Amino acid sequence: MKGKSCRGNRICFGRYALQALEPASITARQIEAGRRAITRYARRGGKIWVRIFPDKPVTLRPTETRMGSGKGSPEYWVAVVKPGRILYEMGGGVSETVARAAISIA
Repeated sequence: MKGKSCRGNRICFGRYALQALEPASITARQIEAGRRAITRYARRGGKIWVRIFPDKPVTLRPTETRMGSGKGSPEYWVAVVKPGRILYEMGGGVSETVARAAISIA
């Protein structure tokens, strides 16, 4: 993956944010785990925005299958993230210490 993020690299909704520093493919399970970690630590103290969405399917073929016979079925979904992309945002009455701790856990 080359380049930096052109879209989604500004804090729009909240006051604190988690920004990607390296290119990666983040699975839907990882996104949900980060959201749960932030929500549990903040204890419903503020509002949380998830700024990425897994819209790319990753297909896998069964092991030991012969060549041909088409493409494999979708196994999971990923969000392609470039450096500079905002992943999560927090706002709405959350102190800076709580926001820093919650985002570091995520």
